[in-house]
Amino acid sequence: MHVVVNAAMSADGKLSTREREPIAISGGTDFDRVDGLRADSDAVMVGVGTVLADDPSLTVDDPDRIAARRGRGKSPQPARVVADSRARTPPDARVLDDEAETYLLVGERTASEKVERLDRAGATVIATGQARVDLPAGLDALESRGIDRLMVEGGGELIFSLFDAGLVDELSVFVGPMVIGGRDAPTLADGDGFLEEFPDLELIGVERMDGGVLLQWDVA
Repeated sequence: MHVVVNAAMSADGKLSTREREPIAISGGTDFDRVDGLRADSDAVMVGVGTVLADDPSLTVDDPDRIAARRGRGKSPQPARVVADSRARTPPDARVLDDEAETYLLVGERTASEKVERLDRAGATVIATGQARVDLPAGLDALESRGIDRLMVEGGGELIFSLFDAGLVDELSVFVGPMVIGGRDAPTLADGDGFLEEFPDLELIGVERMDGGVLLQWDVA
């Protein structure tokens, strides 16, 4: 599986405010680029924190891109994937609508009634790991279901966990012309952080965009 992490952050590395309120960091050009990345992916993944804070749909907007997916023999929309160890995704979340298939990665210790509730809401639940999702096993399960290219849109805890497990192949970051601040505001990669053996990135692209800059790396 090829995993592409994409995010927008402020000049000081924040994904949103300390209150986790969504904020428009990039503009129309970057929004269109992200729509194209989604259209080229088999699935789009977020952590449950992003679902609870933003309630995203994770769908492709451009009708021409949707038509192009159909022309390639794909479903009109990429699948949605939520890493949700304790099955906290609300049954009425937009990722559970009928626009696309949705996979929820949950821990094996998750209460059965929560799993059944989300199953009734239309999710395909994949249990892996114990209290926390085992991401390598979860991505293997997704790959066995035909997902070969996965786009990850956040948040910081999930992004760090994927880097920590050595699962990321590409990183694209739009850096916006603003400072958000706040020691408790989420960053690109939260979690425990690395103390040694940091991920090795090779810069492959720099582009001015929407008053900021798009940075693209390959991950060794």
